[in-house]
Amino acid sequence: METAAEEQLIGPLLLARGTIDRSSALRTDSGWLEQAWSDPTTRVLVIDDGHTLVRRVGDEVQAVLFTPSDAPPGPRYLLGVEAGVVYFAVAAPLPDTPKGDLNGRVTVPMSLRDTPEGEPVAAGLRQVGGLLGDRDAGLLVYAVALEAWHTTHEYCPRCGSRTEIVAGGHVRVCPRDNSQHFPRVDPAVIMLIRDEDDRCLLARGPHWPEGRLSILAGFVEPGESLEYAVVREVAEEVGVTAVNPRYLGSQPWPFPRSLMLGFFAEATTTTLTPDAEEIAEARWYSREELAAALESGDLRLPPPVSIARRLIETWYGGELTGDW
Repeated sequence: METAAEEQLIGPLLLARGTIDRSSALRTDSGWLEQAWSDPTTRVLVIDDGHTLVRRVGDEVQAVLFTPSDAPPGPRYLLGVEAGVVYFAVAAPLPDTPKGDLNGRVTVPMSLRDTPEGEPVAAGLRQVGGLLGDRDAGLLVYAVALEAWHTTHEYCPRCGSRTEIVAGGHVRVCPRDNSQHFPRVDPAVIMLIRDEDDRCLLARGPHWPEGRLSILAGFVEPGESLEYAVVREVAEEVGVTAVNPRYLGSQPWPFPRSLMLGFFAEATTTTLTPDAEEIAEARWYSREELAAALESGDLRLPPPVSIARRLIETWYGGELTGDW
């Protein structure tokens, strides 16, 4: 069943990019951190509820980076160093755009083409993660993940005391019991299942609108291997027996803290019995059926920023249209 097109993913995993050195050895050096923050060459990405400021420069989209003196006050997270430049994130309300408000936050990447060149626009990772260059995409993914963790881990799980940020934003310490708490990552498997006729299984969650389909996914449970999680999730969600899980790649999905691990697997049964709590509908698609459904508008696929889209296009053998 394996084809040459499946030897590697078609296209990059857009949220798995990055160029900076995370410089973990420097996180506990308080003197170096203060010196870096006082350096006017240091650059700061401001993050607010998963959004940052971006702007269009020609055909490119770039993150708006500030100097430390221009950045708003807020918790600071060391992101790393590249070519002698230190990068931080600051969790704070976004500075106003020239229009004086942020009510027009970008909801689709195409809308950036309608903004004046150089004008800051507030946007989220889903909207612009695939439009940014490698450095800025990596910075934004990192900042979004750290902000999400800090927002939900302000208090010690042992005693309830408010924790303090240390190590450049990579540890929270309880002042009462001295326990240390580190950013959490939840592994999740996401899998493209094929039957013996090389059809692809697509499904829709109960809260998704009709026509919005993707591949199956689920969190890895305690004491479970990735491969077993693939088999278990497919059986639980649609009642299909899957075998031979094959790993293809991973990318962070910080909504709020997932790491998506992509697999292909083969189905030995094809009767679909969806779990009503997890799946509203599921069906098998041949390549011809998928192309026709996309052409007619009856089906929409996850956006290119997702690993789901890359797995589907890898199975299909080329790029597809029809984003959510």
